Amino acid sequence: MAVVKPVNEEARIIALDKYAILDTDPEQCFDDLTLLASFVCKTPIALISLIDEDRQWFKSRIGLTASETSRDIAFCSTAILQSDVFVVPDALQDERFRNNPLVISDPHVRFYAGAPLVNEDGFALGTLCVVDRIPRELAPDQEMALKALSRLVLSQLEFRRNLILLKEALTDRTREEHERQKELLHVQETLMRVMGLRQTAKSARTT
Repeated sequence: MAVVKPVNEEARIIALDKYAILDTDPEQCFDDLTLLASFVCKTPIALISLIDEDRQWFKSRIGLTASETSRDIAFCSTAILQSDVFVVPDALQDERFRNNPLVISDPHVRFYAGAPLVNEDGFALGTLCVVDRIPRELAPDQEMALKALSRLVLSQLEFRRNLILLKEALTDRTREEHERQKELLHVQETLMRVMGLRQTAKSARTT
């Protein structure tokens, strides 16, 4: 399956990298939102999927063992091109996905719904998606809930990134203060030597 990429793909990848989240360990705050998505939409599978250059990587997953898949077979690759929730009621009846390995083999995707994770700069980083093994529709209230949960996922991503930036700023400040303390100590030592030399010279003149 040929991958259609967003027109801002290069900038999108740069934006995603700034979150420093790919290949990180599971985090409860994300797992809780994935669990809620699965519960609200009544699906056995729910995922927080981030779309890298060549893959989709799952920050959080319910009902799936794989941690990533190739981007060229990812439903989420299509979902990030949308401005709203992307729904596939029956993948076997959709010519875009009927021969997809994720459909004709494990996990046998039939239903998919993904809400794109679009940050404040307009970059779609990935999706919060739900998957079922039987054809179905997403009820209006479930769609609203999925969108609301996707906004919470994005908020957690932003909070996590800001926390990293704060830690880096504090580390830089600590390093700068340490360097200033070293410089001050050097100045003090130099002054002490100068004062000592002057005191020695003065003593020599008075004897």
